[in-house]
Amino acid sequence: MTPLAKLLEAALFASARPIPTDDLLGLDADASPAGVAAALDELREQYDTGGHGVELMQVGGGWQILTRPEYTEAIERAQLAARPQRLSGAALEALAIIAYRQPIGRAEIEEIRGVGAGAILKSLQERGLIDVVGRGEGVGRPLLYGTTPLFLEYFALRHLDELPRADELAVALRQVPQAS
Repeated sequence: MTPLAKLLEAALFASARPIPTDDLLGLDADASPAGVAAALDELREQYDTGGHGVELMQVGGGWQILTRPEYTEAIERAQLAARPQRLSGAALEALAIIAYRQPIGRAEIEEIRGVGAGAILKSLQERGLIDVVGRGEGVGRPLLYGTTPLFLEYFALRHLDELPRADELAVALRQVPQAS
């Protein structure tokens, strides 16, 4: 393994959050963007072919070493990993609306959900999953909400294009057995 790949591995291992490529580039003054990309490829290949329990993933606008999915359940069962606090059904619903319709205002979210969304929006904002991304053109110039890089990290997405398409969701929801 090259010295640059080892340096990147050490930085990624030490970080609890994804590290953007530009920050990785800053670790070595002599490193070029192509050199960092090659070192990341080398590191990913090392994990993929070496039978490791972790993998290098591009998540939430950066790179992170993560547990392979096949080991996640056992680690959670043993309570060895810090689990993020679960989101309620209402919070997931509001978050999905924001993710698919952003930028979107509170009134539109409430219209879609049919109930008030103030407390949920505040909770999602406190958790760092959404943020104010602008102001609307309507009366009072309402705040518009959008998702954050932490949202991408939370759901292990590289970018919003990885969200399921509406037609994929319709198929998945039809396949869910209904409780009697």
